[in-house]
Amino acid sequence: MTPTDLIVVLPGIMGSALRRHGKLVWAPSAGTAIRAICTLGRSLTDLRLPEGVGDDHPGDDVEPAGLMPDLHVLPGIWTPVKGYDVLLKRLRSLGYRETLTHPGATPGNLLPVGYDWRLSNRYNGARLGTIVEPALQRWRAQGSQYADAQLIFVCHSMGGLVARWYIEHCGGADITRKLITLGTPYRGAPKALEQLVNGVSKAFGPLSTHLTDFATSLPALHQLLPEYACIEHHGTLAKIAEVHPPGLNRQMTRDAALFHTQLRDAETNRPDSLNSTHAIVGMQQSTTSTVRLADGLVVPLDTYQGDNLFGDATVPIVGACRPDVPMDSNTLRRIPDKHGNLHRNRAALDELEGVLTARNIHIRAPDTIHARVHVPEFALAGQPLPIEATLSNNHQVACRITVTNETGQLIQARVITPPHRTFIEGLPPGAYTIDFNGLNPTPPISPVSSTTLIWDPTITT
Repeated sequence: MTPTDLIVVLPGIMGSALRRHGKLVWAPSAGTAIRAICTLGRSLTDLRLPEGVGDDHPGDDVEPAGLMPDLHVLPGIWTPVKGYDVLLKRLRSLGYRETLTHPGATPGNLLPVGYDWRLSNRYNGARLGTIVEPALQRWRAQGSQYADAQLIFVCHSMGGLVARWYIEHCGGADITRKLITLGTPYRGAPKALEQLVNGVSKAFGPLSTHLTDFATSLPALHQLLPEYACIEHHGTLAKIAEVHPPGLNRQMTRDAALFHTQLRDAETNRPDSLNSTHAIVGMQQSTTSTVRLADGLVVPLDTYQGDNLFGDATVPIVGACRPDVPMDSNTLRRIPDKHGNLHRNRAALDELEGVLTARNIHIRAPDTIHARVHVPEFALAGQPLPIEATLSNNHQVACRITVTNETGQLIQARVITPPHRTFIEGLPPGAYTIDFNGLNPTPPISPVSSTTLIWDPTITT
């Protein structure tokens, strides 16, 4: 049966290619991850946003150029994320098709929307309406069963914030049937606070200063700051505005907090918003949930009020749900994987399919063993890469770790029995995927995929 609604796919921060004057300045076509970072590094002075840009476009002729199909990573800005090709392939398998460009082509009902992820989510939310509403009109114009079609948003990470703003503040509520999010930081994530305050590691050489200055100019990154109380302060937890961590732009921080308040108030005043929201969240991975301030820096902590609640290694569970949704709510769909792979995880895509088709899709066995895998997101060439793995309920089962490079070439593979810590040595500079899987189908073990960037500190841009 052909789907009748129009699906809009929104990526997370860094998930859209950027073009300026016809030339790609942030895109996988720049080559490997390191080459892409260096290519962008040469443009950072021009791409940095002017102070006080607020919810406006800076008029610098930068425009989005589609979704990133491959790995994208930028030190100091969020976390390494894999491309959106697998997500789009699953949606096509369900009967959704992009609009063809030739004259007379049938309108499509799969609309991937890139956006300039540097800019305010308010700006991108308003811009979203100018793209999706004409597309919905064309789709509805076919008549018959399509006449009453509505929008379904499928969003990864920050894309969920863009969609929420459009739905609640730009008139999208009346034409939206569902909002499906994967790893969206509904209440923000302390990772953004750590990156904005601590900056990029000096191991990145001259590039570290440019990346830090670039990151601190982005309204979008500030809008990923946690709105919940996350800073240890005098024996309790305080909000960012109550403590004012050093180095944060107070105006941008206050505006980011207002952004979350405006979303919360609008959703509270529209009860139907909760019924149409479906949040798929990552779990079981060690995740910064709160922080401590020490010597002008942010010290990340994996605990929240003494408990380790985990998350997807980027967004903690406390930040992954709306303020009006309890962390233990049965409305949250929990997947034991990491933020950068959640939108490609088979179990997460099964959950997505279940929401879209209103059918229960249960491929995983109910007694799946959950895995927790820790791999640093960044490491220096010449240093061993540590990998730590544990299994739920103290299971001790043989598992396989595989390391592949950006072209998918197998670099190393080994078998371990968690709990275990191992080291991968001799990795040259580049980006790598570390996949953790059960060695045998029984008992079933949830796969976890990590991404790490091996950096050569002698690289200059």
